[in-house]
Amino acid sequence: MSLPHVVFGFGAHSAIHEGPDLLRMVQRADREGLDHFSLSDHPYLGERLDAYAGVGFALGRTRHIRGLANVTNLPTRPAPMLARTVTSLSALSGGRVVLGMGAGGLWDRISDMGVPRLSPRDAVDAFEEAILLVRKLCGGGQPVTHHGRHYRVDRIEPAPVPAPPVWTGSVGRRSLAATGRVADGWIPGHAADWHSERYRESRPVIDEAAAAAGRDPGDIRTIFNLPGRITDRPLPATRDRDGRWIGGSAEQWVEELTAAVLEHAAAGFTLFSPQGATPDADSLARWAGEVVPAVRENISTIVGRR
Repeated sequence: MSLPHVVFGFGAHSAIHEGPDLLRMVQRADREGLDHFSLSDHPYLGERLDAYAGVGFALGRTRHIRGLANVTNLPTRPAPMLARTVTSLSALSGGRVVLGMGAGGLWDRISDMGVPRLSPRDAVDAFEEAILLVRKLCGGGQPVTHHGRHYRVDRIEPAPVPAPPVWTGSVGRRSLAATGRVADGWIPGHAADWHSERYRESRPVIDEAAAAAGRDPGDIRTIFNLPGRITDRPLPATRDRDGRWIGGSAEQWVEELTAAVLEHAAAGFTLFSPQGATPDADSLARWAGEVVPAVRENISTIVGRR
């Protein structure tokens, strides 16, 4: 049995004044071997750091870790310019960028930014078209002319940089199907995990769409946003009454995540605080220093025996 590389990271929702704290956390995560960090993308919130400015700044002060917007607020970042942003970041960082993509959810706030409101159907169509157009504008080659329903470019030269992996935050059936057709990874919405009804109902939609498009469904990795606390002692229950993961001791985390990889094909985890916000420094240290190395060792040992 072989498994793809399982990735571990942390997510942040950073305010303008928290920039130095964010940089320290990303640098520590980089030193301790985490794979990625993510920033939320809500440009209508004036107190927040811009996601791509924050990602670029942190990548410039690190060596190994990847960065992504979790997920890109696509309606406010048109696909041709988004392609230029991610290819530039990729070139400057040595390829350490993931393109997180979303169709746009908070349309009242998005339209406050002067962006024309799209229907849910049109938003998903624009989302899929954007992923395809970003890929066309990567990797060099001949100038691109694209006249789609939502985007038009004429004779635009692609950047001589490979397209980054695309992870989506799809939730609805049409968006999930688009993920199956064109994406490389899926971040289940609303912090749904491998035991949730949302995951059980959603993942088959991705797999069916991938197969119908001639793709191997296993090529679309699932990377879970995972809020929870890491406690000093084991908890009597690691899930609440609704079955949602709440955390536990480092040993309980290790057991749960090892099973998620081996039994539910989890391909990655992004740690958040129990409230879905930025983890505190102690939690990040325990995540990187205790939980992640043990899960990696378990996976390697168990797979090696099979």
